[in-house]
Amino acid sequence: MSITKSSNEEKKEDTMITTSTTATIGNNSSSSSTTTTTASSTTTIGNTNANNANANTIKGGFNVDKIIEKLLNVRSKRPGTLVELEENDIEQLCQKSRSIFMDQPMFLELEPSIKIVGDIHGQYYDLLRLFEYGGYPPHANYLFLGDYVDRGKQSIESICLLLAYKIKYPENFFILRGNHECASINRIYGFYDECKRRYTPKLWKRFTDCFNYLPVAAIVADKIFCMHGGLSPELKSFDQIRKLQRPTGVPDTGLLCDLLWADPEQIVGWGESDRGVSYIFGPDVVDTFCKRFDIDLICRAHQVVEDGYEFFCRKKIGNHIFRPKLLR
Repeated sequence: MSITKSSNEEKKEDTMITTSTTATIGNNSSSSSTTTTTASSTTTIGNTNANNANANTIKGGFNVDKIIEKLLNVRSKRPGTLVELEENDIEQLCQKSRSIFMDQPMFLELEPSIKIVGDIHGQYYDLLRLFEYGGYPPHANYLFLGDYVDRGKQSIESICLLLAYKIKYPENFFILRGNHECASINRIYGFYDECKRRYTPKLWKRFTDCFNYLPVAAIVADKIFCMHGGLSPELKSFDQIRKLQRPTGVPDTGLLCDLLWADPEQIVGWGESDRGVSYIFGPDVVDTFCKRFDIDLICRAHQVVEDGYEFFCRKKIGNHIFRPKLLR
């Protein structure tokens, strides 16, 4: 595994900051390296090649290629330039991607090579820069770990580009749910206000309905377990994740909550989280989990790490947070 250092997120949910990071998982996915590699294999769910993208890009006036083109046209413009999409097109993005999410499992089983990306948080121009460095789909496969909205100023562009790529390349582009893909959180931390200011509150509701269908975890090459948050004391089998029903909000407790909210810390066993929700867990919990599930690495986002990435528990957990200044 190779890691491209990238932005910064705050551990506490009440502090304003932004994030993401990329990790390229190749055929040597159980080992780690500081040398950046490029994804080459195009095998994911269903062993479908990236060239076999969804051919139905134009239907009933909806053209995902035109939407992607419009979203990418600002690459040469001043950072912060808004992309004015038609509200109907955005609603179609939500509707069509939601159908794809439901056609795919709650627990994704993926194959290398694939680039794993941490929190975006509305930093649209940093997302574009990430694609410039890592490759635009379908030239690279991606798994995003959640938190696409809030905090940053262009959550709408960020989530729209990700949904559009999901529609265009459903078997090579994957996005998981983060704790900010939840109505009770993004109602407070900026996404609702952005939707209301630029479009209508109704559009925010369309997005939150779509978020309720997102998958919540993935495993790469049967060895790398990926989620936004962390482990759960309730997780005894991956079938529990597969059986989570959709659509669903994010409950205050339980397996789904922990997958989106839990954090590793230097403690023994399980502890109470300073976030006021879910748990913190220690290296002994990680060791036990990895042995029981035959996992080499747990790959997650959700916490601030100074250099864009950080390993924990003898490199059994990788925290990935995007630092845009490291891409400049």
